[in-house]
Amino acid sequence: MLMGAAAGFISTLPMTIFMQTAWMQMPRREMHPLPPRQITRKLLRRSGVQGRINDRSETALTLLLHFLFGAAAGAFYGVLTEKFPGRDEVKGTLAGASLWTGSYLGWIPALRILPPATQHPWRMNLLMLVAHFIWGFSWGILTRMFSSRKQYIEL
Repeated sequence: MLMGAAAGFISTLPMTIFMQTAWMQMPRREMHPLPPRQITRKLLRRSGVQGRINDRSETALTLLLHFLFGAAAGAFYGVLTEKFPGRDEVKGTLAGASLWTGSYLGWIPALRILPPATQHPWRMNLLMLVAHFIWGFSWGILTRMFSSRKQYIEL
């Protein structure tokens, strides 16, 4: 579980870099804040502190929450995927796709944080789906690396 969490935390970095880079290439009319920022703003609004936090602090909180969620998802998938055979990169990519699906078609709209992905612009959905593939692929590679080092250290 700890290896999965560490891999999930680290994998959030290339995901986030891709998200920001791809977002900057979107048509101006579709350059809404990325979902992690929207989610953070909604949580701040619900907690009643949105007006008391500056933009820099909001950005820091958005990144913190995004990386912590990546770690939590990595821990969850670390426990889940070890029970299935297959290449770690493939299992990781599938984990990334299921994370996007479960989030943007599942718990996020269920908690009324954002509308479901079916109501988002197609470019934003594509951006976010590819970002989750990147997270999952990276997560798979890192969990394999961590597992092989763990076995080496135990010898």
